[in-house]
Amino acid sequence: MQTALIMLAAYLLGSVSFAVVVSKALRLPDPRSYGSRNPGATNVLRSGSNAGAALTLLGDTGKGALAVGLAVLVTGENPVTGVDAPLAGAMAFLGHLYPVYHGFRGGKGVATAAGVLFALNLWLGLGTLAMFGILVAVFRVISLASIVAALFSAFWAWVLFGLAPVTPAVGAMALLLVWRHRENIARLAAGTESRLGQKKTTP
Repeated sequence: MQTALIMLAAYLLGSVSFAVVVSKALRLPDPRSYGSRNPGATNVLRSGSNAGAALTLLGDTGKGALAVGLAVLVTGENPVTGVDAPLAGAMAFLGHLYPVYHGFRGGKGVATAAGVLFALNLWLGLGTLAMFGILVAVFRVISLASIVAALFSAFWAWVLFGLAPVTPAVGAMALLLVWRHRENIARLAAGTESRLGQKKTTP
């Protein structure tokens, strides 16, 4: 019963879309109405508000970490070897993807996943972040870096912890994140995905 309540609470916490909340608070356009229509920090940045994007990033990352932290606080379990903390992180991530408060129209989950990984284990978070940073520096394609880093996180969890409960939870999050990037994958395959610093041409 306790595990079920923790999972529900984590999902409800993850369902708070900070892109939507921050945009309303700062009187910015709904991030689901412009750009990529993805309620995330990158799209909020397209509104021209650096503060809005930073607050969105902080909120989305923080809620993932908070879900894990609260589960550890309630159960006293080790976040790697215990069951509740990885489940809480995965459910917060799921809430971000499909938020009950916002018509189940959520973001792609990169920031929330990062918060979950760092809260579960510092080395898991740092390794995944390093992979993301290297890929961004080399290819300058955020979506590609996000997809590969997500898959790497599952592999890295297995290297660090074997078949501990954290590993399948991270693997499930990685697969969901890849699924949410399926349109980006199609553009990558077609060679039309945008790169950092690339100027948009006028049609």
